[in-house]
Amino acid sequence: MSNISDVAKKAGLSVATVSRVINNHPYVSEEKRQAVYEAMAELSYQPSSAARQMRGQSTKIIGVIVPRITNPFFSYLVDEIQQIAFQNAFQIMIFQSNESSEKELSFLELLAKKQIDGIIMCAVEQDQEVIQEFTKYGPIVLCNERFDNDQLPTVSLDQVNGAYLGVNYLLEQGYEKIAYATGGQFEEAGKDRDRNKGFNQAMADAKVPIKSEWLFVNCHTISDGRKIAREISKMSDVPEAIFTGSDEVAAGVIVEAQKLGIKVPLELAVLGFDDQPLAELTTPAITTIRQPIQTLGKETFNLMLSLLQERPYQIDGTKLQMSLVIRESA
Repeated sequence: MSNISDVAKKAGLSVATVSRVINNHPYVSEEKRQAVYEAMAELSYQPSSAARQMRGQSTKIIGVIVPRITNPFFSYLVDEIQQIAFQNAFQIMIFQSNESSEKELSFLELLAKKQIDGIIMCAVEQDQEVIQEFTKYGPIVLCNERFDNDQLPTVSLDQVNGAYLGVNYLLEQGYEKIAYATGGQFEEAGKDRDRNKGFNQAMADAKVPIKSEWLFVNCHTISDGRKIAREISKMSDVPEAIFTGSDEVAAGVIVEAQKLGIKVPLELAVLGFDDQPLAELTTPAITTIRQPIQTLGKETFNLMLSLLQERPYQIDGTKLQMSLVIRESA
């Protein structure tokens, strides 16, 4: 069983510093605090949780689970959550799941061990029943993730409408041969099911057929976008436009398409998603769907805080609307 000395060694800090972090001492840098949290998580160290629970003490720490912190969407989302948390005298502990259900479960177990007060899940790999079991240890809030019956506290954006808005724009521009890159599988359940639904609805309403060879799955990065462009360049029947699941993927498509001599948007229109700063840096700049990341982060933490304080909170849905940002790529 690990002890405080093991945590100190793992974090590369003194035992005194680790003790200050565990006891939520204010005069510890965020960098050192995060190093201790990560060491505690890796070693499954439980710092006198039983005694803390008996004293009724709060850790003043909220865990935030993301799939990839390198994704700018999650970087900006976590930044907003952290700022609001700090204003309310809370710290956040960032957990990167890499879409691993095993990692996610280990993070949830920290709630059971009373090492954190609550968890914000910006990524979900477990079934709802598994997550629900951990709510007896503290509040769990889903952020931009949801289950169909919404039994867990949730702050989410209308992904169906966001996808429909984007695809409908392409259709209105006269494109009918539309490819689609999803972050999950092209299925009715699972990751990106709501965006899949929005894509399907828009195409069905326009009575435009969907070609299976123009569907790309598990796409998240610039590298994935480059790969898509290469695959399109080899097709005998090529799409006129592509709706991607993120601006990262869209940027990869644009860069590689131009390298291959495919003109954007003249020969291939590209539509992104998120409206990351990256969207304005490519040439051409990316037409995309804007997600209100700052509002999403703020509303999510405020909901978490209300659950911890056992008071009602009304989410302002009017500020959580997506919008189309027209630039040059489509």
